[in-house]
Amino acid sequence: MDEEKDLAQRKKEAAERAKQLARERLSARQADEQARSAAETGSLKTPPNSNGSQTETTKGEATEPASADDDLALAKKRAAEEARAKAAELRRQREAAASGAATGGDLEAAKRKAAEEARAKAAELRRQREAAASGAATGGDLEAAKRKAAEEARAKAAELRRQREAAESGAEDDLELAKKKAVAAAKARAAALAKQKAAEASGDDDELAKQKAAAAAKAKAAAAAKARAAALAKQQGGAGDEGAKQKAAAAARAKAEETDGGTGRSAAPSPNDPLLEKYVRIIHEHLGSDVLEDAYINRLAKDVPTLVVKKEAYYKVAELLKGHEQLRFDYLSELHGTDFQTHMEVYVHLYSYPNRQPVALKVKIERDNPEVDSLVPLWPGANWPECEAYDLLGIRFRGHPNLIRIFLGEQWVGHPLRKDYEPYDAEV
Repeated sequence: MDEEKDLAQRKKEAAERAKQLARERLSARQADEQARSAAETGSLKTPPNSNGSQTETTKGEATEPASADDDLALAKKRAAEEARAKAAELRRQREAAASGAATGGDLEAAKRKAAEEARAKAAELRRQREAAASGAATGGDLEAAKRKAAEEARAKAAELRRQREAAESGAEDDLELAKKKAVAAAKARAAALAKQKAAEASGDDDELAKQKAAAAAKAKAAAAAKARAAALAKQQGGAGDEGAKQKAAAAARAKAEETDGGTGRSAAPSPNDPLLEKYVRIIHEHLGSDVLEDAYINRLAKDVPTLVVKKEAYYKVAELLKGHEQLRFDYLSELHGTDFQTHMEVYVHLYSYPNRQPVALKVKIERDNPEVDSLVPLWPGANWPECEAYDLLGIRFRGHPNLIRIFLGEQWVGHPLRKDYEPYDAEV
Protein backbone atom coordinates (compact mmCIF):
# COMPACT_ATOMS: atom_id res chain seq x y z
CA MET A 1 0.00 0.00 0.00
CA ASP A 2 2.86 2.42 0.77
CA GLU A 3 4.42 1.75 -2.65
CA GLU A 4 1.09 2.42 -4.38
CA LYS A 5 0.71 5.71 -2.44
CA ASP A 6 4.26 6.75 -3.43
CA LEU A 7 3.54 5.88 -7.06
CA ALA A 8 0.32 7.92 -7.01
CA GLN A 9 2.16 10.84 -5.39
CA ARG A 10 4.89 10.73 -8.03
CA LYS A 11 2.30 10.64 -10.78
CA LYS A 12 0.53 13.60 -9.24
CA GLU A 13 3.80 15.57 -8.98
CA ALA A 14 4.67 14.74 -12.61
CA ALA A 15 1.23 16.00 -13.75
CA GLU A 16 1.69 19.22 -11.78
CA ARG A 17 5.13 19.78 -13.30
CA ALA A 18 3.68 19.16 -16.77
CA LYS A 19 0.96 21.72 -16.14
CA GLN A 20 3.51 24.21 -14.81
CA LEU A 21 5.70 23.63 -17.89
CA ALA A 22 2.70 24.21 -20.15
CA ARG A 23 1.91 27.46 -18.34
CA GLU A 24 5.49 28.61 -18.64
CA ARG A 25 5.54 27.79 -22.36
CA LEU A 26 2.30 29.71 -22.85
CA SER A 27 3.75 32.69 -20.97
CA ALA A 28 6.90 32.50 -23.08
CA ARG A 29 4.87 32.46 -26.30
CA GLN A 30 2.83 35.45 -25.17
CA ALA A 31 5.98 37.35 -24.22
CA ASP A 32 7.53 36.42 -27.58
CA GLU A 33 4.49 37.69 -29.46
CA GLN A 34 4.49 40.93 -27.48
CA ALA A 35 8.21 41.35 -28.18
CA ARG A 36 7.65 40.78 -31.91
CA SER A 37 4.80 43.29 -32.04
CA ALA A 38 6.89 45.81 -30.13
CA ALA A 39 9.82 45.20 -32.48
CA GLU A 40 7.64 45.67 -35.54
CA THR A 41 6.15 48.94 -34.23
CA GLY A 42 9.50 50.27 -33.05
CA SER A 43 11.68 49.11 -35.95
CA LEU A 44 12.40 52.69 -37.00
CA LYS A 45 13.73 53.58 -33.54
CA THR A 46 15.80 50.46 -33.00
CA PRO A 47 18.77 49.80 -35.34
CA PRO A 48 18.69 46.47 -37.13
CA ASN A 49 22.01 45.42 -35.67
CA SER A 50 21.05 46.48 -32.16
CA ASN A 51 19.86 43.12 -30.77
CA GLY A 52 20.16 43.52 -27.02
CA SER A 53 16.58 42.73 -26.06
CA GLN A 54 16.15 40.26 -28.85
CA THR A 55 19.24 38.38 -27.75
CA GLU A 56 17.92 38.16 -24.22
CA THR A 57 14.57 36.89 -25.50
CA THR A 58 16.29 34.28 -27.62
CA LYS A 59 18.32 33.12 -24.66
CA GLY A 60 15.18 32.85 -22.54
CA GLU A 61 13.46 30.81 -25.22
CA ALA A 62 16.46 28.56 -25.54
CA THR A 63 16.48 27.99 -21.78
CA GLU A 64 12.80 27.00 -21.66
CA PRO A 65 13.03 24.09 -24.12
CA ALA A 66 16.12 22.80 -22.37
CA SER A 67 14.26 22.74 -19.02
CA ALA A 68 11.30 21.02 -20.68
CA ASP A 69 13.57 18.35 -22.19
CA ASP A 70 15.12 17.68 -18.78
CA ASP A 71 11.69 17.21 -17.18
CA LEU A 72 10.61 14.92 -19.99
CA ALA A 73 13.77 12.83 -19.67
CA LEU A 74 13.28 12.62 -15.91
CA ALA A 75 9.68 11.50 -16.36
CA LYS A 76 10.78 8.83 -18.87
CA LYS A 77 13.44 7.61 -16.44
CA ARG A 78 10.90 7.30 -13.63
CA ALA A 79 8.49 5.47 -15.95
CA ALA A 80 11.28 3.01 -16.85
CA GLU A 81 12.01 2.38 -13.15
CA GLU A 82 8.32 1.74 -12.46
CA ALA A 83 8.19 -0.67 -15.44
CA ARG A 84 11.19 -2.59 -14.08
CA ALA A 85 9.57 -2.82 -10.61
CA LYS A 86 6.34 -4.16 -12.12
CA ALA A 87 8.31 -6.69 -14.21
CA ALA A 88 10.06 -7.93 -11.04
CA GLU A 89 6.70 -8.29 -9.27
CA LEU A 90 5.29 -10.26 -12.22
CA ARG A 91 8.32 -12.54 -12.19
CA ARG A 92 7.81 -13.27 -8.49
CA GLN A 93 4.17 -14.13 -9.15
CA ARG A 94 5.20 -16.53 -11.94
CA GLU A 95 7.75 -18.26 -9.70
CA ALA A 96 5.13 -18.68 -6.95
CA ALA A 97 2.67 -20.21 -9.45
CA ALA A 98 5.34 -22.59 -10.86
CA SER A 99 6.16 -23.94 -7.35
CA GLY A 100 2.51 -24.75 -6.65
CA ALA A 101 2.19 -22.16 -3.91
CA ALA A 102 -0.84 -20.48 -5.46
CA THR A 103 -4.27 -21.67 -4.29
CA GLY A 104 -7.78 -20.82 -5.41
CA GLY A 105 -7.79 -17.78 -3.09
CA ASP A 106 -4.43 -16.58 -4.45
CA LEU A 107 -5.77 -16.92 -7.99
CA GLU A 108 -8.80 -14.82 -7.10
CA ALA A 109 -6.54 -12.22 -5.43
CA ALA A 110 -4.33 -12.19 -8.54
CA LYS A 111 -7.41 -11.58 -10.70
CA ARG A 112 -8.51 -8.68 -8.51
CA LYS A 113 -5.00 -7.22 -8.48
CA ALA A 114 -4.73 -7.53 -12.27
CA ALA A 115 -8.10 -5.81 -12.67
CA GLU A 116 -7.02 -2.98 -10.35
CA GLU A 117 -3.73 -2.57 -12.21
CA ALA A 118 -5.61 -2.55 -15.54
CA ARG A 119 -7.90 0.19 -14.24
CA ALA A 120 -4.90 2.16 -12.97
CA LYS A 121 -3.19 1.75 -16.32
CA ALA A 122 -6.34 2.92 -18.14
CA ALA A 123 -6.51 5.99 -15.90
CA GLU A 124 -2.81 6.66 -16.47
CA LEU A 125 -3.27 6.30 -20.23
CA ARG A 126 -6.23 8.65 -20.06
CA ARG A 127 -4.13 11.23 -18.19
CA GLN A 128 -1.34 10.83 -20.75
CA ARG A 129 -3.80 11.43 -23.55
CA GLU A 130 -5.07 14.56 -21.83
CA ALA A 131 -1.51 15.73 -21.28
CA ALA A 132 -0.74 15.04 -24.95
CA ALA A 133 -3.81 17.04 -25.95
CA SER A 134 -2.54 19.98 -23.83
CA GLY A 135 0.97 19.73 -25.29
CA ALA A 136 2.70 18.08 -22.29
CA ALA A 137 3.46 14.79 -24.08
CA THR A 138 4.51 13.97 -27.63
CA GLY A 139 2.90 11.47 -29.99
CA GLY A 140 5.86 9.08 -29.67
CA ASP A 141 5.51 8.82 -25.87
CA LEU A 142 1.80 8.07 -26.16
CA GLU A 143 2.43 5.31 -28.68
CA ALA A 144 5.13 3.78 -26.47
CA ALA A 145 2.78 3.84 -23.48
CA LYS A 146 0.09 2.08 -25.53
CA ARG A 147 2.53 -0.65 -26.60
CA LYS A 148 3.75 -1.09 -23.03
CA ALA A 149 0.20 -1.39 -21.66
CA ALA A 150 -0.69 -3.95 -24.36
CA GLU A 151 2.39 -6.05 -23.56
CA GLU A 152 1.63 -6.03 -19.83
CA ALA A 153 -1.99 -7.02 -20.50
CA ARG A 154 -0.86 -9.97 -22.68
CA ALA A 155 1.65 -11.07 -20.02
CA LYS A 156 -1.03 -11.00 -17.29
CA ALA A 157 -3.46 -12.97 -19.49
CA ALA A 158 -0.80 -15.65 -20.13
CA GLU A 159 -0.02 -15.89 -16.40
CA LEU A 160 -3.70 -16.28 -15.54
CA ARG A 161 -4.08 -19.01 -18.17
CA ARG A 162 -1.13 -20.95 -16.71
CA GLN A 163 -2.61 -20.73 -13.20
CA ARG A 164 -5.95 -22.06 -14.46
CA GLU A 165 -4.24 -24.99 -16.21
CA ALA A 166 -2.33 -25.82 -13.00
CA ALA A 167 -5.57 -25.78 -10.97
CA GLU A 168 -7.34 -28.02 -13.52
CA SER A 169 -4.48 -30.55 -13.49
CA GLY A 170 -4.69 -30.77 -9.65
CA ALA A 171 -8.45 -31.38 -9.84
CA GLU A 172 -7.90 -34.21 -12.34
CA ASP A 173 -5.48 -35.94 -9.94
CA ASP A 174 -8.05 -35.77 -7.10
CA LEU A 175 -10.72 -37.17 -9.42
CA GLU A 176 -8.50 -40.10 -10.39
CA LEU A 177 -7.84 -40.96 -6.72
CA ALA A 178 -11.57 -40.80 -5.96
CA LYS A 179 -12.28 -43.18 -8.87
CA LYS A 180 -9.74 -45.70 -7.53
CA LYS A 181 -11.31 -45.59 -4.07
CA ALA A 182 -14.79 -46.04 -5.53
CA VAL A 183 -13.65 -49.09 -7.54
CA ALA A 184 -12.06 -50.65 -4.43
CA ALA A 185 -15.22 -50.03 -2.38
CA ALA A 186 -17.38 -51.59 -5.13
CA LYS A 187 -15.17 -54.70 -5.17
CA ALA A 188 -15.42 -55.01 -1.39
CA ARG A 189 -19.23 -54.73 -1.47
CA ALA A 190 -19.47 -57.32 -4.24
CA ALA A 191 -17.30 -59.76 -2.28
CA ALA A 192 -19.36 -59.21 0.88
CA LEU A 193 -22.59 -59.85 -1.01
CA ALA A 194 -21.19 -63.05 -2.50
CA LYS A 195 -20.10 -64.31 0.91
CA GLN A 196 -23.45 -63.40 2.44
CA LYS A 197 -25.29 -65.36 -0.24
CA ALA A 198 -23.01 -68.33 0.30
CA ALA A 199 -23.61 -68.14 4.05
CA GLU A 200 -27.39 -67.99 3.53
CA ALA A 201 -27.21 -71.00 1.21
CA SER A 202 -25.31 -73.02 3.78
CA GLY A 203 -27.22 -71.65 6.81
CA ASP A 204 -29.50 -74.67 7.16
CA ASP A 205 -26.55 -77.07 7.00
CA ASP A 206 -24.72 -75.07 9.67
CA GLU A 207 -27.73 -75.13 11.99
CA LEU A 208 -28.10 -78.90 11.58
CA ALA A 209 -24.41 -79.37 12.24
CA LYS A 210 -24.67 -77.29 15.42
CA GLN A 211 -27.58 -79.40 16.67
CA LYS A 212 -25.68 -82.62 15.97
CA ALA A 213 -22.61 -81.28 17.76
CA ALA A 214 -24.70 -80.31 20.79
CA ALA A 215 -26.35 -83.73 20.92
CA ALA A 216 -22.96 -85.44 20.62
CA ALA A 217 -21.56 -83.31 23.44
CA LYS A 218 -24.51 -84.18 25.70
CA ALA A 219 -24.14 -87.89 24.95
CA LYS A 220 -20.42 -87.74 25.60
CA ALA A 221 -20.98 -85.99 28.95
CA ALA A 222 -23.60 -88.56 29.98
CA ALA A 223 -21.27 -91.44 29.10
CA ALA A 224 -18.48 -89.87 31.13
CA ALA A 225 -20.83 -89.45 34.09
CA LYS A 226 -21.85 -93.08 33.91
CA ALA A 227 -18.24 -94.16 33.79
CA ARG A 228 -17.40 -92.07 36.86
CA ALA A 229 -20.42 -93.50 38.70
CA ALA A 230 -19.34 -97.06 37.88
CA ALA A 231 -15.83 -96.39 39.09
CA LEU A 232 -17.19 -94.96 42.33
CA ALA A 233 -19.36 -98.03 42.86
CA LYS A 234 -16.42 -100.34 42.39
CA GLN A 235 -14.41 -98.44 44.92
CA GLN A 236 -17.18 -98.62 47.49
CA GLY A 237 -17.57 -102.38 46.73
CA GLY A 238 -21.23 -102.69 47.52
CA ALA A 239 -24.14 -103.73 45.38
CA GLY A 240 -26.49 -101.72 47.52
CA ASP A 241 -25.11 -98.46 46.11
CA GLU A 242 -27.40 -98.44 43.10
CA GLY A 243 -29.03 -95.30 44.42
CA ALA A 244 -25.64 -93.56 44.54
CA LYS A 245 -25.03 -94.53 40.92
CA GLN A 246 -28.31 -93.02 39.85
CA LYS A 247 -27.59 -89.80 41.75
CA ALA A 248 -24.15 -89.50 40.17
CA ALA A 249 -25.63 -90.05 36.70
CA ALA A 250 -28.27 -87.40 37.33
CA ALA A 251 -25.62 -84.92 38.51
CA ALA A 252 -23.53 -85.58 35.41
CA ARG A 253 -26.52 -84.99 33.13
CA ALA A 254 -27.34 -81.77 34.93
CA LYS A 255 -23.76 -80.59 34.55
CA ALA A 256 -23.74 -81.48 30.85
CA GLU A 257 -26.97 -79.55 30.32
CA GLU A 258 -25.78 -76.62 32.44
CA THR A 259 -24.62 -74.65 29.39
CA ASP A 260 -26.81 -74.40 26.29
CA GLY A 261 -24.69 -75.23 23.26
CA GLY A 262 -21.66 -73.23 24.44
CA THR A 263 -23.40 -69.86 24.06
CA GLY A 264 -22.43 -68.71 27.55
CA ARG A 265 -26.04 -68.61 28.76
CA SER A 266 -26.72 -70.71 31.81
CA ALA A 267 -29.85 -72.51 32.99
CA ALA A 268 -28.39 -72.75 36.51
CA PRO A 269 -28.51 -69.72 38.84
CA SER A 270 -25.57 -67.32 38.90
CA PRO A 271 -24.29 -65.24 41.83
CA ASN A 272 -24.70 -62.17 39.58
CA ASP A 273 -28.40 -62.75 38.84
CA PRO A 274 -29.45 -60.15 41.44
CA LEU A 275 -27.17 -57.58 39.76
CA LEU A 276 -28.68 -58.25 36.35
CA GLU A 277 -32.20 -57.95 37.79
CA LYS A 278 -31.29 -54.63 39.44
CA TYR A 279 -29.81 -53.20 36.18
CA VAL A 280 -32.86 -54.23 34.16
CA ARG A 281 -35.29 -52.87 36.74
CA ILE A 282 -33.59 -49.43 36.87
CA ILE A 283 -33.45 -49.18 33.09
CA HIS A 284 -37.12 -50.08 32.74
CA GLU A 285 -38.11 -47.53 35.39
CA HIS A 286 -36.20 -44.64 33.77
CA LEU A 287 -36.16 -45.41 30.02
CA GLY A 288 -39.01 -47.89 29.49
CA SER A 289 -39.22 -51.58 28.76
CA ASP A 290 -38.58 -51.31 25.02
CA VAL A 291 -34.96 -50.10 25.09
CA LEU A 292 -33.41 -53.54 25.76
CA GLU A 293 -33.31 -56.32 23.19
CA ASP A 294 -31.91 -58.91 25.61
CA ALA A 295 -30.32 -59.32 29.08
CA TYR A 296 -28.42 -62.41 30.30
CA ILE A 297 -25.49 -63.71 32.35
CA ASN A 298 -22.46 -64.51 30.19
CA ARG A 299 -20.86 -67.60 31.74
CA LEU A 300 -17.99 -67.48 29.26
CA ALA A 301 -16.96 -64.05 30.60
CA LYS A 302 -16.92 -64.67 34.35
CA ASP A 303 -20.69 -64.36 34.79
CA VAL A 304 -20.73 -60.72 33.73
CA PRO A 305 -24.29 -59.27 33.42
CA THR A 306 -24.78 -58.39 29.75
CA LEU A 307 -27.28 -55.87 28.33
CA VAL A 308 -28.12 -55.83 24.62
CA VAL A 309 -29.62 -52.41 23.84
CA LYS A 310 -31.29 -50.96 20.78
CA LYS A 311 -29.22 -48.69 18.59
CA GLU A 312 -31.33 -45.56 19.17
CA ALA A 313 -31.18 -46.04 23.00
CA TYR A 314 -27.46 -46.91 23.16
CA TYR A 315 -26.25 -43.51 24.44
CA LYS A 316 -29.19 -43.01 26.82
CA VAL A 317 -28.61 -46.40 28.52
CA ALA A 318 -24.87 -45.69 28.80
CA GLU A 319 -25.61 -42.28 30.33
CA LEU A 320 -27.97 -43.88 32.86
CA LEU A 321 -25.42 -46.55 33.80
CA LYS A 322 -22.88 -43.86 34.62
CA GLY A 323 -25.04 -41.25 36.29
CA HIS A 324 -27.55 -43.25 38.34
CA GLU A 325 -26.73 -43.19 42.06
CA GLN A 326 -27.29 -46.95 42.48
CA LEU A 327 -25.12 -47.89 39.48
CA ARG A 328 -22.26 -45.35 39.04
CA PHE A 329 -20.25 -47.18 36.37
CA ASP A 330 -17.37 -44.71 36.33
CA TYR A 331 -14.77 -46.76 34.41
CA LEU A 332 -14.77 -47.99 30.81
CA SER A 333 -12.27 -50.84 30.59
CA GLU A 334 -12.95 -52.14 27.07
CA LEU A 335 -14.59 -51.17 23.78
CA HIS A 336 -14.30 -53.04 20.51
CA GLY A 337 -16.27 -53.91 17.39
CA THR A 338 -16.97 -57.24 15.69
CA ASP A 339 -18.04 -58.12 12.14
CA PHE A 340 -20.64 -60.93 12.02
CA GLN A 341 -21.12 -60.59 8.22
CA THR A 342 -24.89 -60.11 8.65
CA HIS A 343 -24.38 -57.21 11.09
CA MET A 344 -21.79 -55.59 13.35
CA GLU A 345 -21.66 -55.27 17.11
CA VAL A 346 -20.00 -52.84 19.51
CA TYR A 347 -19.10 -54.36 22.89
CA VAL A 348 -18.43 -52.15 25.93
CA HIS A 349 -17.27 -53.39 29.34
CA LEU A 350 -17.92 -51.09 32.31
CA TYR A 351 -16.97 -51.28 35.97
CA SER A 352 -18.24 -49.47 39.07
CA TYR A 353 -15.46 -48.85 41.56
CA PRO A 354 -17.82 -47.55 44.30
CA ASN A 355 -20.00 -50.70 44.07
CA ARG A 356 -17.32 -53.12 42.77
CA GLN A 357 -19.72 -54.42 40.12
CA PRO A 358 -19.28 -55.10 36.36
CA VAL A 359 -21.63 -54.83 33.39
CA ALA A 360 -21.32 -55.39 29.63
CA LEU A 361 -23.16 -53.27 27.06
CA LYS A 362 -23.74 -54.50 23.50
CA VAL A 363 -25.40 -52.84 20.51
CA LYS A 364 -26.07 -54.26 17.03
CA ILE A 365 -25.66 -51.96 14.00
CA GLU A 366 -26.17 -52.29 10.26
CA ARG A 367 -23.22 -53.57 8.30
CA ASP A 368 -23.84 -51.40 5.24
CA ASN A 369 -24.05 -48.24 7.36
CA PRO A 370 -22.14 -48.98 10.60
CA GLU A 371 -22.79 -45.86 12.67
CA VAL A 372 -23.55 -45.36 16.36
CA ASP A 373 -23.21 -42.66 19.02
CA SER A 374 -19.81 -41.99 20.60
CA LEU A 375 -19.24 -42.58 24.31
CA VAL A 376 -16.32 -40.13 24.58
CA PRO A 377 -18.53 -37.42 26.18
CA LEU A 378 -19.27 -39.89 29.01
CA TRP A 379 -15.95 -41.74 29.26
CA PRO A 380 -12.94 -39.99 27.62
CA GLY A 381 -11.17 -43.37 27.68
CA ALA A 382 -13.36 -44.43 24.73
CA ASN A 383 -11.46 -42.04 22.44
CA TRP A 384 -8.74 -44.35 21.09
CA PRO A 385 -10.81 -47.60 21.13
CA GLU A 386 -13.46 -45.92 18.96
CA CYS A 387 -10.73 -44.66 16.58
CA GLU A 388 -9.40 -48.23 16.39
CA ALA A 389 -12.85 -49.63 15.55
CA TYR A 390 -13.25 -46.93 12.89
CA ASP A 391 -9.82 -47.69 11.41
CA LEU A 392 -10.10 -51.50 11.29
CA LEU A 393 -13.86 -52.03 10.81
CA GLY A 394 -15.16 -48.74 9.41
CA ILE A 395 -17.59 -48.12 12.30
CA ARG A 396 -18.36 -44.40 12.56
CA PHE A 397 -19.09 -42.87 15.98
CA ARG A 398 -21.31 -39.78 15.94
CA GLY A 399 -20.15 -36.99 18.24
CA HIS A 400 -16.52 -38.18 18.44
CA PRO A 401 -14.22 -35.15 18.86
CA ASN A 402 -11.53 -36.38 16.42
CA LEU A 403 -12.37 -39.65 14.66
CA ILE A 404 -9.22 -40.57 12.70
CA ARG A 405 -7.44 -43.72 11.47
CA ILE A 406 -4.72 -44.37 14.05
CA PHE A 407 -3.01 -47.37 12.44
CA LEU A 408 -3.31 -47.26 8.66
CA GLY A 409 -3.79 -43.60 7.75
CA GLU A 410 -6.55 -41.80 5.87
CA GLN A 411 -5.22 -42.87 2.43
CA TRP A 412 -5.64 -46.60 3.19
CA VAL A 413 -8.38 -48.27 1.15
CA GLY A 414 -10.72 -50.60 3.08
CA HIS A 415 -10.85 -51.91 6.68
CA PRO A 416 -8.73 -55.05 7.43
CA LEU A 417 -10.92 -56.61 10.16
CA ARG A 418 -13.97 -56.88 7.93
CA LYS A 419 -14.71 -60.42 6.81
CA ASP A 420 -14.90 -59.34 3.16
CA TYR A 421 -11.69 -57.27 3.18
CA GLU A 422 -9.55 -57.50 0.07
CA PRO A 423 -6.26 -55.53 -0.11
CA TYR A 424 -6.30 -52.69 -2.62
CA ASP A 425 -2.65 -53.43 -3.47
CA ALA A 426 -1.93 -57.17 -3.31
CA GLU A 427 1.82 -56.57 -2.94
CA VAL A 428 1.43 -54.64 0.31
